[in-house]
Amino acid sequence: MDLNTVLDVCDARRRGPWQPGDAWLGGGTYLFSEPQPRLRRLVDLSRMGWEPLRTLPDGGVRISATCTIAQLSRFGRTLDAPAAPLFEQCCRAFLASFKIWNMATVGGNLCHALPAGPMISLTAALDGACSLRAQDGSHRNVRTVDLVTGDGSNDLAEGELLRSVTVSGRALRCRTAFRQVSLYRLGRSGALLIGTIDPADGSLALTITAATRRPFRLSFPQPPAQGELHEAIVSAVADSDWFDDIHGLPEWRRHMTLRLAEQIRRELTQKGAR
Repeated sequence: MDLNTVLDVCDARRRGPWQPGDAWLGGGTYLFSEPQPRLRRLVDLSRMGWEPLRTLPDGGVRISATCTIAQLSRFGRTLDAPAAPLFEQCCRAFLASFKIWNMATVGGNLCHALPAGPMISLTAALDGACSLRAQDGSHRNVRTVDLVTGDGSNDLAEGELLRSVTVSGRALRCRTAFRQVSLYRLGRSGALLIGTIDPADGSLALTITAATRRPFRLSFPQPPAQGELHEAIVSAVADSDWFDDIHGLPEWRRHMTLRLAEQIRRELTQKGAR
């Protein structure tokens, strides 16, 4: 789609002061998908030269905000870690066209903050830390579960930039279980849940996305019983937190979340018993 209010596209390396009507341009798959009447200038990140993915000394990985879904998918298929399958599972949750697959970025998916954003699911489940850069040059780190605050809303200040997301080696060593459901075979996710068990201490975490307006990550020192898990979800997610759109009613999303959560609990605890 043509953005007929945009007057200038500038290189992020030489952008000058941040101005009203500016927007960061990564892959552009969202920006060019619908009218953006408030925009006057796009600040292009494509020439920043950021390395898409970097393996860290602890076995973790730093994912650049400009890393595309295609690049992340290829990396995940070569990653030697118990949590590696999550990368491809979440990439495939896009059900994306060729253009989206090769142009959409991890950072764009996080900052756009749609409930069904699968990069939110992936990095929240692995307790990712988002590195943010403010206009004055200062930095801060925010967990993915705290960065996304609602449907289409986030914790970014005006002009603040998501630079990268870091996943620790400990998170990648977790055993995982993935569940996704949609109303239609090729539909947008109505609920996407990921469970992880930390081999270091046996703790279990359950991350709920797509069914809720923002990600919820529930942690348990030890794998919970069925009733304990059910009660934890009901207590953590208020009625107003369940998402409501054409891809699923709140009641259905709640029902499927509870059902999939129990499947995940059983899968992870049965594996642990063997």
